[in-house]
Amino acid sequence: MATTTATTSARQMAEASSRFLDSLGPEQKAKATFDYLDGERVFWYYPPMNRHGLAIRDMEAGQRELAYAVMASGLTADSYQKAKLIIEHESVLGPLEKEQGVVSFVRDPELYYFTVFGDPSGADPWGWRVEGHHVSLHFSIWGGKVISMTPFFFGANPADVRSGPKSGLRILGARQDMALELMNSLDAGQRSKALLYDKAPYDILTYNSSKVSLPGEQGLKAAKMSETQKQMLKTLVAEYVNQVRSDLAEQKLAELEEEGYDRLHWAWAGPAKAGEEHYYRIHGGNFVIEYDNRQNGANHIHSVWRDVENDFASDVMREHLLMYHVL
Repeated sequence: MATTTATTSARQMAEASSRFLDSLGPEQKAKATFDYLDGERVFWYYPPMNRHGLAIRDMEAGQRELAYAVMASGLTADSYQKAKLIIEHESVLGPLEKEQGVVSFVRDPELYYFTVFGDPSGADPWGWRVEGHHVSLHFSIWGGKVISMTPFFFGANPADVRSGPKSGLRILGARQDMALELMNSLDAGQRSKALLYDKAPYDILTYNSSKVSLPGEQGLKAAKMSETQKQMLKTLVAEYVNQVRSDLAEQKLAELEEEGYDRLHWAWAGPAKAGEEHYYRIHGGNFVIEYDNRQNGANHIHSVWRDVENDFASDVMREHLLMYHVL
């Protein structure tokens, strides 16, 4: 079953990416494509900045639809909607900053970039990326299978829209609410284990590193949680994994179940109260989730799901290079 679903995902991603590339003119395609092993593929970041790839603003209407179809090929309907809301959120943040007298980056929903690495119709590894402010998606495919889905980053500023036409919108609210509920369910002994720092860090600790480097066993081990708390932790993990299309998410969640949730660690920083600056991490083996809500008065979320060994398919590609390209 896993092979079938992985093959379906890979095929649909390849078809969507090929249709997108076929719609582009020579200059557009030059911007949108890189070799799979180009170092550009493993550089990623989530603030507004100049990026490589083809920006939405440089596409015609039909091309934009095809570009968004590439993004949709890796996501569930719910996470695709979240991605679109995050992109559209630039139109909320821009006027808000102007009202507050903040001089910052240009906030533009058309400054999101689509990139394809390698040839979607070929036999070699290939991948695609969608990236802009608060969205950074990376998928690698090879041999008819999706071999990597991380880093997977979503952010939101403001996390809670408190005025204007979109007042009440909380794009990533569930991952905050579930985490606060879990943290506040801990007894004093559990909380002392889970609490890493009294104050939340300014950002996720892995930032935009190409390779995760974090202590693996900081915090409260899931094995020391009650069954109810373990279920809350699993539900929070699923909130992140279920961002990718359902067939791939089911496969990943099955792997986590087989490896055992008891090996995961729950770590926290800051007060466990809505509206206060806070941070959390779930980490065990190669699985990492990081979340931070400190900036802009604790109303600015950064969240990421990562694979210690296989972000950007590095583990799979290492085996491939050793097998076929090292004399």
